[in-house]
Amino acid sequence: MTNLKNLRGMVDLLPSQSQGWQKVESIALEHFSRAGLQEIRTPIIEQTELFSRGIGENTDVVGKEMYTFEDRGGRSCTLRPEGTASVARSIVQHGLLNNGPQRLWYRGPMFRYERPQAGRQRQFHQIGVEFVGLASVMSDAEVISIAWDFLKDVGLNDLTLEINSLGSNKDRNVFKEELKDWLIQRFDLLDEDSQKRINLNPLRVLDSKNNSTKELLLEAPSLNDYLTNESKTRFDYLQTFLDNLHIPYKINNNLVRGLDYYSHTAFEITSDHLGSQATVCGGGRYDGLISELGGVQTPSIGWAIGMERLIILAGEKILRSKSPDVYVIHRGERAEQVALEITCKLRSHNLNIELDYSGSSFSKQFKRADKSMAKWAIVIGENEASKGQLLMKKLRDKQKDVETKEYIFSKEDLDHLIKKLID
Repeated sequence: MTNLKNLRGMVDLLPSQSQGWQKVESIALEHFSRAGLQEIRTPIIEQTELFSRGIGENTDVVGKEMYTFEDRGGRSCTLRPEGTASVARSIVQHGLLNNGPQRLWYRGPMFRYERPQAGRQRQFHQIGVEFVGLASVMSDAEVISIAWDFLKDVGLNDLTLEINSLGSNKDRNVFKEELKDWLIQRFDLLDEDSQKRINLNPLRVLDSKNNSTKELLLEAPSLNDYLTNESKTRFDYLQTFLDNLHIPYKINNNLVRGLDYYSHTAFEITSDHLGSQATVCGGGRYDGLISELGGVQTPSIGWAIGMERLIILAGEKILRSKSPDVYVIHRGERAEQVALEITCKLRSHNLNIELDYSGSSFSKQFKRADKSMAKWAIVIGENEASKGQLLMKKLRDKQKDVETKEYIFSKEDLDHLIKKLID
């Protein structure tokens, strides 16, 4: 019988890795809590129409990458390829804006049928933030600052923030026609993907990764030249906020993002350590998405961070497992009863306790205790258990001091034990 394996691009997250993910998620939660954000959780399967309307039928995501299927009721369903459209749908469906602007965050798996590579899988995970119902430039700057501070707190210090203004829909429509004409005149010089995009969405050509096309685009019309004074003033004000927050940035006039719903502010946070897949965080303003999904015109801005790429950048430091405070060693029937009892009591006081289950010799258990990098070992044999005692040994100390402590479960003795372990 053939052994079953995971599908290509669907990766198991093993115990040795999950602690690093949990650490990153806990840091994110701390930042979001301090910023007054609330979590929203949406289904991983949605109606296909949500993404074709929300993201755009002519995008690569909808046209090439979605996992779409027909369910038993004959409905076209899709595994969500990103989180913003689902959040927007939920906001409209449940009337959340009746309670005022929504400052939300989400996390979970997304799905795109792409060629798997480092930092990019077919099932991938995102953490995202959405400010819905806020129009001010200050909200743009705050959203960016939350992402920047979070990534810094994770330990990333070599990041680049790139920003651009996509202007209003009117600005972009005028520019699209000018860009389209310019591209058609140079059709034979473009790569195949860019040639296909000219009539579908010429702005997406600006995001080409083909080197020859990128060189050609250096001479292309710039969206910045087609922005109204209002759009330019807005973008200038964003830069003032970022300067005041001491967040370094550079302007990238070709930054358009891959989804149709963006307007005005678009931004990416990138790293040089990810090769061609350099983007760690991407986002922007999407003032027309809520109305596109049946709600009222609602100014909104958000971003998403790919967890797989973030974990790669964070490296071994973030993946390293936390060492236990205490490793509990025991042998004998009565000793294992005492061992479990003391383990549970110490855990209830927020100490990290690892309990040995091997039943092997004390010397072998001590080797595992050393390998665990625990600060202390608690040793309980039948002799100690019968006398109501336990043996404490400090493992991470040159003097290797040993102390015998009477084993009585009174609050005073437990406090003394805890104090000894913490000290």
